[in-house]
Amino acid sequence: MAKTEERDHVDDFLESIRDELPDLDFEVEGIVERIMGLSRRIKRMMEETCAEHGLTWGEWKVLGYLHRKSGPTRRASPGQLAEHLELSRGAMTNRLDRLEEAGLVERLRDPDDRRGVQVELTVAGRQAYEQTTTAQAEKEVLVASALSAREKKDLNALLRRMMITFEDFERARH
Repeated sequence: MAKTEERDHVDDFLESIRDELPDLDFEVEGIVERIMGLSRRIKRMMEETCAEHGLTWGEWKVLGYLHRKSGPTRRASPGQLAEHLELSRGAMTNRLDRLEEAGLVERLRDPDDRRGVQVELTVAGRQAYEQTTTAQAEKEVLVASALSAREKKDLNALLRRMMITFEDFERARH
């Protein structure tokens, strides 16, 4: 007996619109719907993981940016952080206030500009980022366990091609 193809909610959705929108490429629509659905679920999982570690997703992103900074200090200006995270300076100030109060970052005088401030990742901030990231990675491994090692490699290659095409499209528009 042949194995029945597995179905998900996207299959049901596409089937429900097939008659009303017969000209759509349902393979493309399936790809996009599944990528968007996985993205929403992974983000929700990340937000839950952050909350389990006493962070918001936005705070985790600040810690991550500082963690990736090169050099021994792992510092950035509030303006650099706001620009990178696409936040207003006011929103960044509020986020930094919470992180500093929790002991995860420290604001220091900028040695190159007496009026400037640098934000530095503390040891506790580094640990919080690494623990949260590790916990999330463990959850992601469980989700990806649905695929074989070869399938993971193939899926990465396919998604990379799609990402490059999208990035090229965006560059051409600007």
